[in-house]
Amino acid sequence: MVQKSKPPAAASAPARRGEPKRRGRPRAYEPDVALGRALDLFRKQGFAATSLDDLSEATGMNRPSLYGAFGDKRELYIKSYQRYREQAGAAMVDIFREEMPVRQRLERIYAAALDIYLSGDTGPRGCFTVVTAASEAVGDPDIRAMVLEGLTGLDKAFANCFRRAKEKGELPESADPFALAQIASATIHTIAIRSRARVPRKELEAIVKGAIDVMVGAGPKT
Repeated sequence: MVQKSKPPAAASAPARRGEPKRRGRPRAYEPDVALGRALDLFRKQGFAATSLDDLSEATGMNRPSLYGAFGDKRELYIKSYQRYREQAGAAMVDIFREEMPVRQRLERIYAAALDIYLSGDTGPRGCFTVVTAASEAVGDPDIRAMVLEGLTGLDKAFANCFRRAKEKGELPESADPFALAQIASATIHTIAIRSRARVPRKELEAIVKGAIDVMVGAGPKT
């Protein structure tokens, strides 16, 4: 008995006119890259001036993808601020820890800060904390807590530097490490704001040198 051959499988019928086309797979993205682009945009424009459309264009992600990956705009802003703090801390941590004369330490800290504040494809962006997060801290308790934590942490790091310098005899017995730390932090904030206003680096370095002279005594003339 001869078996009947099966008819060949019919080819998929082409989509009928008027039927919606099936969407392809969503475009892949790297969360770290997308977060970095969001961070750049928030640093440049601040929270209020940055729309979801802006963020979508910058990251290459549509709104549902943004929500799925990072939450709403506020959550993305907080994640961006956390990323900034991690990056800034990584750039400074070794300088604060290594053994070196206090003047050299301060010079290196401020030089690293200026590298951060003066960076940006379209111009200097200053400090995320001082320029944008401090404004949002007024009405958002979570952001306010992060800002205060950052400011307090910087004060403590500087105070530890001056305390060690005093123990090594680099500062007089009358020196107050915490008061000097507040001056050091205030200098950081000053150059952050001025860098955002595009004050030339040479002028910012002059401010830094004057502040260091006040804190640890006048150094050699350059």
